[in-house]
Parts: sequence; C-alpha cells; structure tokens
Amino acid sequence: MKERNKALVLLHFIVFLWGFTGILGKELNFSVTVLVFLRMMVALISIAIYKYFWKKSFVVSRFDLLKLLFVGVLTAAHWLCFFYSIHISNVSTALAVISTTAFFVALISPMFTRKKFVWKELALGTLVTAGVAVIFNVEMEYAWGIVFALLAALFAAIFSSFNGKFIRTIHASNIAFYEMLGGSLVLVAVISFQQEWNIISELSSYDWLLVILLGTVTTAFAFIASVNVMKHLSPFSCAIAINLEPVYTIVLALLFYGQSEYMRPLFYVGAVLILSSVWLESLLRKKPST
Repeated sequence: MKERNKALVLLHFIVFLWGFTGILGKELNFSVTVLVFLRMMVALISIAIYKYFWKKSFVVSRFDLLKLLFVGVLTAAHWLCFFYSIHISNVSTALAVISTTAFFVALISPMFTRKKFVWKELALGTLVTAGVAVIFNVEMEYAWGIVFALLAALFAAIFSSFNGKFIRTIHASNIAFYEMLGGSLVLVAVISFQQEWNIISELSSYDWLLVILLGTVTTAFAFIASVNVMKHLSPFSCAIAINLEPVYTIVLALLFYGQSEYMRPLFYVGAVLILSSVWLESLLRKKPST
C-alpha cells in the first residue's frame, strides 16, 4: 500500500505538470504536425541524455522494439488530435472531453489484461462523462474540436493500456525512448509530405523556449514517471487521476486567457463529479495490485 500511495502522489504531480500542456499548445500557434514532431524530438533527445548519464541500457528485443515503435505512432496520433482540438476550439473544451479517457480505458483495458469487464470502472467512467456534460454547454462551433478530443482520448486509452502491459518487462525509459522515436519517424514522413520543414526555421526564441519546456518537463520527465507509476497502479487508476488535468488546465487557462475560457457556474458541479470519481475509485478498490 505504501508504494501505491507514493505512486499516487507522483502521479498527481505529473498530472499537474500536464495541466500546463494545453497552455503551451495554445501559445505555440503553428502547424500541429510540426509541434508534435518537435515535442517528440526534444523528449527523445532528453531521454537519450538521461539514459547515457545514468548508464541505462537501450537494449530491447526486436519484437519489443516493433511494439514500442507502433505504440509511439499511437502516442503521436493522440497528441496530434489533442493539439488540433485546442487550436480549433479552446483549451477548456479540449481538456474536458479528454476526461472521457477513463471511460475508454474501462472498455479497452480488459482486452489487454484478459479480465472481465469491471462494472464499477465503467460506472466511474460514466460519472466522469456526466461531469464533462454538466461542465460544458458546448457551442456548435466547437463540434469538430470535440470530435478530435474524443479521438485523442481513445488513442490515450489504447497506448496507456499497452504501456500498462509493457512496464512489466520493459524499463520505463526504454518505453518512452522508443515510443518517442516511433512517433518522430512517422511525423518526419508526414511533414515531408506536407512540405512544412520551413516552419521550424521561422520559429522565434520564445517558441523554442516553450517547445523545450514542452519536450523536457511535460513530456520526457512526465512520460517516464507516468509509465513508472504503472508498476503500482492500474491503467484505469491512472486514467481516473488524469481526469484532474482539465481542472488544473481550466484554472490556468482562466488565468492566462480570461474571458475566452470563462465557464458557467455549472463548471463547479461537473468538477465535483470528476473529483468524486477519483475519490470513489480509491474507496472501491479492494486490491492495490488490481
């Protein structure tokens, strides 16, 4: 139980860091494909430096390498959908819809663990979805933003379930390194096809500062740490805690962007529902390892 509690504390700190991701993504107002590529490349270099100085092995089996590269593509797809959703709607809407990740995990995770569907997890996932519905009276102009945020949540649920399985046999830094590599390689092809390489040379010093923060603090560190906590927490427990991310991000968005991110009083009702799902998940869980 002690290790699980430590993992929970670390996870909530990671989620707080992730709360800045939407703000950074909103500030970096250029091609989403280039943005995700730079995020993954900065993270890849940061992880490589970490592994080199801490003498961590890069060795994985050929089969594991192929699996990690594939999941890296799913991770890239998640971030592409996430940042695109922010750019065509607003930070608050995108992050709220991302909360449905827990619901998708409840549906998908049993396929990876070969366990029966846990109905209490589906119920908690539904509670989160209800919280999202209460918080937002979404305008039709944000319809596509919601669609892409839902796709981002689905991709997040899939790669989280994969990583929950990988961490049993593969070191967290190797998972992060090769997944960043897999996503980066695919994005090289996409950017070449779209002929967007010139965008990188046009970035300002401010853009590069934000990209480095995005790639190191909220990606490299947070990604390795989030995979590591899966040694003690289930994918669903992680997804439920991550539902606090929109709460952190919306508060930050209000501070940074004011009226454009203003939410109605019902937001607090929805926030209580989301927070309740986190509390109820801990209360209902009987076995720390499940």
